[in-house]
Amino acid sequence: MPQSILFVCLGNICRSPLAEGAFRTEAERRGLDVEIDSAGTGNWHVGEPPDPRAVAVAQTNGVDIGAQRARQVHPRDFEKHDWIVALDGAVLDDLQAMRPDGARAEVMLFLDHVEGRSGEDVADPYYGQEDGFAVAWTDVTTGAKALADRIEAG
Repeated sequence: MPQSILFVCLGNICRSPLAEGAFRTEAERRGLDVEIDSAGTGNWHVGEPPDPRAVAVAQTNGVDIGAQRARQVHPRDFEKHDWIVALDGAVLDDLQAMRPDGARAEVMLFLDHVEGRSGEDVADPYYGQEDGFAVAWTDVTTGAKALADRIEAG
């Protein structure tokens, strides 16, 4: 049975779609049997595609995230997924607060998997310029490699 990972940010149009795309690419490259999804804690963008700047930075790096659609985290996600990965500390706090008692999902911060980056956030590029999306892409690809290493190590 494949392991299942859900990446979560605020609105599911910037960081978590980038993380989903980066991790999907890394998992395919390594041949990992993993189900991958993304969501947001908020409902502002439900049904919308990723931010065009996120789509552009992913495309520049050979990854197509354009078909993704935003959705909101649901309590059933805590039973469906093995890991729910927050892109920042505030999202992590929100996820821990909404996690149902006895849920199976392990909730964690994405960059905790990267040596020397424990406790750090993937900066939210939404209100900034395009260069913020490049920084976010670097962070999510670094995190994707580290998380894939953890999965491979068992």
